[in-house]
Amino acid sequence: MFQQLSAVWKFRYFWLSLVRMDLYTRYRRSFLGIGWSLLTPLAMTGIFCVVFSTLNGSNWKDYAQQTLAALAAWEFLRNTLVSGCKSFIQNEAYIRLSPLPFGIYPLRTVMGNSIHFFITLGVLVALVAFLGSVYIQPTIWLVAPAVLMMMLFGWGIATIAAFATTYFHDVSHLIEVSAQAFFFLTPIIYPPSLLINQSLGWLVEVNPVYVFIELIREPLVAGKIPRLDRYAYAAGLTAASLGLAMGTIAWLQKRVVFQL
Repeated sequence: MFQQLSAVWKFRYFWLSLVRMDLYTRYRRSFLGIGWSLLTPLAMTGIFCVVFSTLNGSNWKDYAQQTLAALAAWEFLRNTLVSGCKSFIQNEAYIRLSPLPFGIYPLRTVMGNSIHFFITLGVLVALVAFLGSVYIQPTIWLVAPAVLMMMLFGWGIATIAAFATTYFHDVSHLIEVSAQAFFFLTPIIYPPSLLINQSLGWLVEVNPVYVFIELIREPLVAGKIPRLDRYAYAAGLTAASLGLAMGTIAWLQKRVVFQL
């Protein structure tokens, strides 16, 4: 595992250049440029705020902050997994030409989505400072380990999804459909108490997306220190996804080229 991570770091200039190329290609000749990355979470937050804050009878300011924090984490993990599915297929030319570490290609996807996530996170910080009943607290620094674990977790699941999609192309379509269903099983637009009161609290506690959402939302929006068991669960998820990803690379990296 450490040998593969070392190899990925060795070629960091290569995959960083790929990330820059992706951003340039995506936003070339665009008026707002990378600002378009904010459109989806901000628009969805506005719509949900108008509709659901009224239905729930909650304060729209608090609801907007909570929802934008949740959507930022959700969009990052969803987009990383969905776009990571085709990491090997879209980079077939590089794979055939040079025996570079396979972890580079899903990492390219993760880093691209991370840039959009950090922009949304910056807007969230500004929103909390402007609207928040709880002003920016020292707990904001607790967001950093959560974001790092979420990025590593995303890298792991994107790598696994890339191998699965290379062998079975239907996996990418299945993940897209499942993501739509999983969105409504995750307390993003509604409070977790809605599931807990229906004796479905276990769905909240085992939901990996919700764990990362709370590790970002609590210290940033609510000014609270997250529970230690949530950090432990997130660390376990991260270690498991990375371990499984590195094991899959070691097992299939010499065979997957014949499936492209």
